[in-house]
Amino acid sequence: MSGRPCRWLLRGTLAAAALLRPERRARPLAAVRPAARSRSPVPGFLGALKMEITEMTGVSLKRGSLAVEDNDSLAPAEEAKRQKVSEGWLTKGQDGMENNSPPRCENVPALPEAVSAGKSKRNSDARLQEEEEEEEDGLSEEGEEEEEAESFADMMKHGLTELDVGITKFVSSHQGFSGILKERYSDFVVHEIGKDGRISHLNDLSVPVDEEVVEDTKEKRTVIHQAIKSLFPGLETKTEDREGKKYIVAYHAAGKKALANPRKHSWPKSRGSYCHFVLYKENKDTMDAINVLSKYLRVKPNIFSYMGTKDKRAITVQEIAVLKITAQRLAHLNKCLMNFKLGNFSYQKNPLKLGELQGNHFTVVLRNITGTDDQVEQAMNSLKEIGFINYYGMQRFGTTAVPTYQVGRAILQNSWAEVMDLILKPRSGAEKGYLVKCREEWAKTRDPAAALRKLPVKRCVEGQLLRGLSKYGMKNIVSAFGIIPRNNRLMYIHSYQSYVWNNMVSKRIEEYGLTPVPGDLVLKGATATYIEEEDVNNYSIHDVVMPLPGFEVIYPKHKISDAYREMLTADNLDIDNMRHKIRDYSLSGAYRKIIIRPQNVSWEVVAYDDPKIPLFNTDVDNLEGKPPPVFASEGKYRALKMDFSLPPSTYATMAIREVLKMDTSIKNQTQLNTTWLR
Repeated sequence: MSGRPCRWLLRGTLAAAALLRPERRARPLAAVRPAARSRSPVPGFLGALKMEITEMTGVSLKRGSLAVEDNDSLAPAEEAKRQKVSEGWLTKGQDGMENNSPPRCENVPALPEAVSAGKSKRNSDARLQEEEEEEEDGLSEEGEEEEEAESFADMMKHGLTELDVGITKFVSSHQGFSGILKERYSDFVVHEIGKDGRISHLNDLSVPVDEEVVEDTKEKRTVIHQAIKSLFPGLETKTEDREGKKYIVAYHAAGKKALANPRKHSWPKSRGSYCHFVLYKENKDTMDAINVLSKYLRVKPNIFSYMGTKDKRAITVQEIAVLKITAQRLAHLNKCLMNFKLGNFSYQKNPLKLGELQGNHFTVVLRNITGTDDQVEQAMNSLKEIGFINYYGMQRFGTTAVPTYQVGRAILQNSWAEVMDLILKPRSGAEKGYLVKCREEWAKTRDPAAALRKLPVKRCVEGQLLRGLSKYGMKNIVSAFGIIPRNNRLMYIHSYQSYVWNNMVSKRIEEYGLTPVPGDLVLKGATATYIEEEDVNNYSIHDVVMPLPGFEVIYPKHKISDAYREMLTADNLDIDNMRHKIRDYSLSGAYRKIIIRPQNVSWEVVAYDDPKIPLFNTDVDNLEGKPPPVFASEGKYRALKMDFSLPPSTYATMAIREVLKMDTSIKNQTQLNTTWLR
């Protein structure tokens, strides 16, 4: 079959192909700047070929859900069982500082949406989703300005304190001092520690080249000709001499197959199926980041894998793997996205699995500290030598006047009317104005459809529950609640388990201090055993674990066992029967160490005058060659810069609490600094 040669270079041909895929214009994402087309030539024809081809291989797919996923649904059953005996199996992302509350209604920015080819009919779910997206786009900024009339500090007067969730004890004897945690999100930096023990850093933006590309020979050009025809059926190629250089010219032949999508088997067999890369992100949690990446790559979010989720209000660096997306396509996103950086690319045979990480390394700045140098020295030495109580942090329990553990307790009690009321009733605290109006409408009418109309964004727990109530009716709350993604539902009961554990560990330390006693529990492999009288001296407090309530755990053989029973009995729960009528809500339980000693602890007190300047370099700063900050010997303010590593499922905020000896709740911190959230 012959076609008229247009003498286009492949770049021109592929650009024409791109025009065949129009995109609906959408309001640009706040964190995204328009991509500038690169004019610089890519060294080597095959490099240019790869860059252009990979940019054309995106597939039009349905938008992924923005709901935050829990580990349980993604990890295989045996992985979950293995994690059960880790130091805190129930933490969502296996890292120390994530937000474990179910997703709240937020102003979700619109993102470019791919146009499906050949699908003229949409089902009702797709139509509803599109309506939601249009509603999101139409959110007015005026409403946001009105919400700011009441200060965040005023709203947080009704938030939780540490006392509310059982966090009451300290292990050290030093005198505490005040300091501001996360005055800027850049004051909290997290680097993931991989399964090989190496700390993840973004320090290489180059793209790996397949090994088979060598010098320009006829044989190699033949490979390129064949690759083009294989990737794009309908394209014809030929070699031309231009000014002493050889160019491969591609043009399309007539016929239905012209410019067809790349064939699925085009991925080189010698290349691993997964592209692993280091993701650097600022002020965005892991699931939000993956949703953004998937939208721009036109793929589903579930082709990404990772070892743990990271907090939003921080700078985080972690490893991500994605199935059959080339490093070139990923690297191209660096031109399009702000507050993201992708690098350290490599091709591997396997994806990443939740829980494979060894932990996280934290760099934290506490600003405007009041402690003397001696106080700081005592506090940090205590953290290094003794450690801190391994409490579940405040992120576990939500930020409003209705804690997530209360919902979890109602689920375990089978009190479904109370579950519905706790999630939907008006409450004090920091919430968007439209969510407040939705709650008011619900309280006034008890009409789920009317309350749902008040929500411009429906992919949140409240919106999902209201949709369920509209679908199944007020007499079938169990089915209505089941519309909420499983992992978000489980967060509620995990929050209750965490609440019980926090209270019990406080009682254990109050009763017996920091020494092992007969009847305490320790782990031998995956099995919990009791410390006997004759073995007490063989263990330290760092070996002792305590159970999260469930049907597969044993309880200590001393007074704390009775305390567990009394607490659950007071909550109308049977400690001897933690199985639920609905299997998802049956609690098997787990074990968690009561004291954690951080590793790689170091610290420095620095003086500064400008509260807005960064006090250390990030990975991106180092890539850009920025010199590290220089500090004067004296300044208006003093800050404590801390570095330490923690195992999975421990909370860095609890380590910081031990240093400062002050409440780390948002309610308390906003009294120190009302610019906690920006």
